Amino acid sequence: MDSLRIGVAGLGTVGSAVLGLIAGHRDLLALRAGKYLEITAVSARAPDKPRSADISSFQWFDDPVALASSKNVDVVVELIGGEGGPAKKLIETALANGKPVVTANKALLAHHGTALARLAESQNLSLAYEASVCGGIPVVKGLREGLAANAIRELHGVLNGTCNYILTQMRDTGRGFDDVLAEAQALGYAEADPGFDIDGIDTAHKLAILTALAFGAEVDLPSVHIEGIRHVDALDIAYADELGYTIKLLGIARRAGEEIEQRVHPCMIPKTAAIAAADGVYNALVADGDSVDKVNFVGRGAGGGPTASAVVADLIDIARGHKSPVFGIPAAQLKKLKPRPIEKRYGAYYMRLMVVDRPGVIADVTSILRDQNVSMESMLQRVRAPGGNVPVVLTTHETEEARMNAAIAQVAALDAVVEPPHLIRIEQF
Repeated sequence: MDSLRIGVAGLGTVGSAVLGLIAGHRDLLALRAGKYLEITAVSARAPDKPRSADISSFQWFDDPVALASSKNVDVVVELIGGEGGPAKKLIETALANGKPVVTANKALLAHHGTALARLAESQNLSLAYEASVCGGIPVVKGLREGLAANAIRELHGVLNGTCNYILTQMRDTGRGFDDVLAEAQALGYAEADPGFDIDGIDTAHKLAILTALAFGAEVDLPSVHIEGIRHVDALDIAYADELGYTIKLLGIARRAGEEIEQRVHPCMIPKTAAIAAADGVYNALVADGDSVDKVNFVGRGAGGGPTASAVVADLIDIARGHKSPVFGIPAAQLKKLKPRPIEKRYGAYYMRLMVVDRPGVIADVTSILRDQNVSMESMLQRVRAPGGNVPVVLTTHETEEARMNAAIAQVAALDAVVEPPHLIRIEQF
């Protein structure tokens, strides 16, 4: 049986897991791929660093770009990471040398996905990236092949395990954000500098890729509205639970005529929603197609094993000669859709105020909402402290975000409102 010779650049957690998976399932993978998957070359920063996988039998390259040019490599696996630099040069060089590429690099694809797709397709080569979104969950193949007969109407997903873990722990334990973040860092679920995750950037990268795939659009990261979870308070989570909701950081993409809506932010969603069951470090994606309605993908979205599983699945496709356009349709035909601004978002809202408990405050707030044509659905005020500060929670009926923002600005200016209002969008999935 022939072999597919593989060069792997990047030998961190995922790279080492790929090596281990290929070695451990050698015969099974050969049956599924029609060829033996053979690692022949590797590249990383430090050749002598202790690793879980034995690399002594592989050709070593200090320069990953040189690996991409090696005559001993048929396909390149890029696991370096980063939106540019060596990772981008490696992929471009591999494609220029006629070698298909497998990557787990969502940042790179979010910034340069359209250009790289055009380069790969101009060379009639695969650029495979199942591992870049949702780890071991086959969302890329699910959208591109499994749902190919559908016009996708909407995507929404829990795309970052770090944020999902933090919000789940806050809900289950009642602890504050900073405390749970520190625990996530100690457990290795969050980086020492967690901003990439908790500020929504990682989710935005993944959403931009999925939007291109689902809607046949150019990758457009700058048009994604991005908010993180730093401002989500344990009090908001408790009120959400009382109101029948749970809070998740979601990526949402929706087609609206010739506009495309892409947004990342915390959402209150009904506890009964399918995606609400994805807790802890799990990821989930719901795709709404015109023929199938809603299809749910749930599983482990990160980690060495799940991500390596996705990398090797792409290698099997390449070994079998299975090739699809990178984003489902030819890259030359990807559309540049007009972004839909967040101010046009139409939906319900949760608002928490900290106010001085005195007569007339609620009347002032409700009159502002009325003047902005925002209809209040419910109000919670559990504690009375005449003359003191008390929380007041309001939920609204559906309204346009621009109107809600105008109302919030006026409410915040009231002298009885003693801290900035907390606003969370409600999504009725």
